[in-house]
Amino acid sequence: MWSRLTFGDELRAKLGSPRHSRRLGSSPRSRVWRVELPETSAVVKQIVDGPDADERFAREVTALRLAAQAETPVVPALLATDPGERVLVLEHLEHQRPSSDWIVDYAAALARLHATARPEDVGVLPPWQGPTQADVDSFLRLAVALQVPVLPGVSDELDDLVNRLGQVSGHALLHGDPCPGNDLHTATGIRFIDFEQASLGSGLMELAYLRIGFPTCWCVTSASEPLLERAEHAYRTTWRTATGYETQDGLVDACAGWLLRGDALVERARRESIDHLARIPHRDWKWGTATARQRLVHRLGVVSQMTANHSSLSGVSSLTAGMRQRMLARWPALEPVPTKRP
Repeated sequence: MWSRLTFGDELRAKLGSPRHSRRLGSSPRSRVWRVELPETSAVVKQIVDGPDADERFAREVTALRLAAQAETPVVPALLATDPGERVLVLEHLEHQRPSSDWIVDYAAALARLHATARPEDVGVLPPWQGPTQADVDSFLRLAVALQVPVLPGVSDELDDLVNRLGQVSGHALLHGDPCPGNDLHTATGIRFIDFEQASLGSGLMELAYLRIGFPTCWCVTSASEPLLERAEHAYRTTWRTATGYETQDGLVDACAGWLLRGDALVERARRESIDHLARIPHRDWKWGTATARQRLVHRLGVVSQMTANHSSLSGVSSLTAGMRQRMLARWPALEPVPTKRP
């Protein structure tokens, strides 16, 4: 049976036989159960078949082991693995309802997670990949389709942005999909789960999630400016305490980079397939808590404001403001993205 718990002899020899297994909700890319073991409760996760299943399993195991180095725990304990079946057995943790200002503690925990990787860990996970020239071309075609003028110099600004993002240094442990739902708010702090897309790079690429609206996630939220400032301060303070270094500049670039990515308008299974930005003028679609047009309008607003006084992206500021205005005029029923997580 496809949903049957996979728990082999080696796992049983190490942890004992599981009792009272219960299937939990998960993405189509994994199967997850909660089980009772002789010594503890645990979560069993199996990465399912697919062209990248072995890579996703290896990324998750590597990331969990790196993250286990944190002085304050930021992930569940990895109890055992079965590489042949791509199974991980993890400590079970009870999730509590997050507070209204949850992103502040979330940002601090994210900084602790990022800080667990060291320079000598470079190479154990793939490097973070930024937007490409194809993303720039698609974004500019969308502007033309929306009948927003692309002024001279804007294309060069976006080309330079892609080049800067491609050269950003950093060895932070990046979650890869740090979404509401992949963070467990427990009595002893926040722990992150689901590291199948983990990589190494600059932590700013994930700190940007707070402003740009969790671009790879089904759950989009938009926080107030005072709350964002508190969260970003918490991240930078925690990073400095954990590493002894200040965070780099580059949050504006990071947010602008996420705006360019059409693949950040659809769930992972539909990425790297077609030009999703090209679909925006013709149709809208729902993913999780917001539609594609809602997501894009939010991101355009964030980037237009952040780049307003940015010498390298002044043309982008005007373009994104114009695109946002045109979208709201063309589809006046569009509502802002949610301010609260479900």
